[in-house]
Amino acid sequence: MKVTNENRWSGLRESAKSRLETRDYSKGGLAERMGSSGVGGGELISGRGDLADAWIPGVEIFQRKVYQQKGRGYFSEFTRLSEGILHEIGLAPQQWASALMHRDSAKGFHIHPPFIPEGVDAGKWFQSLFIESPKDYSRRLYDKEQWDVMFFLTGLCEMLLVDERVGMPRRIMRFTIAGDSRPGADNVSVVIPPGVGHALRSIGNEDLIMAYGTSTTFNPDWEGRIESGVENAPLPGDWVDYLAAAGGENP
Repeated sequence: MKVTNENRWSGLRESAKSRLETRDYSKGGLAERMGSSGVGGGELISGRGDLADAWIPGVEIFQRKVYQQKGRGYFSEFTRLSEGILHEIGLAPQQWASALMHRDSAKGFHIHPPFIPEGVDAGKWFQSLFIESPKDYSRRLYDKEQWDVMFFLTGLCEMLLVDERVGMPRRIMRFTIAGDSRPGADNVSVVIPPGVGHALRSIGNEDLIMAYGTSTTFNPDWEGRIESGVENAPLPGDWVDYLAAAGGENP
C-alpha cells in the first residue's frame, strides 16, 4: 500500500491530528539561517563572502585556536595586538572582565549608545563610517563609545545581534560560539559595535564562562536594556498571590 500524506496519520484520533505538525528539516541559505534559526560561528567565517547583504556593518567574527594538551587540559590564544582582526581595526580594549552564566540562563538584550559628533546627522554618520568608508578604521571613536569583544572559555553560547542604528538596515545575526572546552570551528570571538543590541543564551550542558574586553572602561550609564526580562527570576504566580494576601492582613 502506498502511503500518502492523507493516510499517513489515519491511525490517530481527529483531536490529535488537528494539533499535529511536523518539523521542517530542509536547510535554507546561510544568510537566511543566520537571521532566523541560527548558524555556527565557524560558518560565518567561511561563508562571509556570501553575506554582504545580511552582515551587520562593524561586527567582526574571527577564529581562535585551542590547543589540546592530552591528560592536562588545553591552551588557547585570544589575539595578538600586533596582528589579526583587532590590530587591523585598531581596537585595543581598555578593560577586561569575565562573567559566568549558569546553564539554561540568558542575558540581554544589552545595547551601548553610539557617539554622534555634535551637529552631525546620525544616519549620515553611520553611512559614512560603515558603508562609504568601511576600511577607514582611524575614523572610529573607540575612546568615546563602548565596543565589545567577547570569547568563551567553557560552555556553548547562542548569540543574537540586532542592528538598531539610525539609517542602517535592521539586520539580525544569530549564531553559536563554543567555549575552549569544546574545541572546533566554533571557537570564535566577536566584536560588537555600539548601537547593536546583543543577547546571550547558555545552551550547553555546562556553565558558560565569558571573557570580554571593552574599548572604554565600564560606564553604567551606557548599559541600555531592551526586553531584558529574561534576566529576572520571578517567583511562581501562586507565591506572589500568597505573599500579597498575607501582607494585607492585620497581625
